Amino acid sequence: MSMDASLVAVVDDEKPVRRALSRLLRVAGFEVETFASGAEFLESLKSHAPDCVILDLHMPETDGFEVEYQLARAGSRIPIVVITGRDAPEDRERMAERCVAAFLQKPIDGEVLLAAIKAARASSEARSK
Repeated sequence: MSMDASLVAVVDDEKPVRRALSRLLRVAGFEVETFASGAEFLESLKSHAPDCVILDLHMPETDGFEVEYQLARAGSRIPIVVITGRDAPEDRERMAERCVAAFLQKPIDGEVLLAAIKAARASSEARSK
């Protein structure tokens, strides 16, 4: 299943999750950058932006909520696919209000993730036209 050479950022404080998602995305044809923290990801935006970000909500220090807030505040249109190990209804509702593209619970089903990225990018491209 090949997508295209779009750049996807994976932001998760768990190294095994970053490694597994990176492997899955590369096999699907994506270029991948991984970040161990929200702060590290936000810093990278000074030089370039990904086509989509897979964002863990619950990380130490700069969590996914803060990353999403900073992106929205900056007017970013990068589609966000949220992943979380704690699927709390209030988190899901909060992110739905913020218009994230998808909200997925860990462990992540690879096909579901790839479909979410494809849908997020298609929606983002449609809004840009």
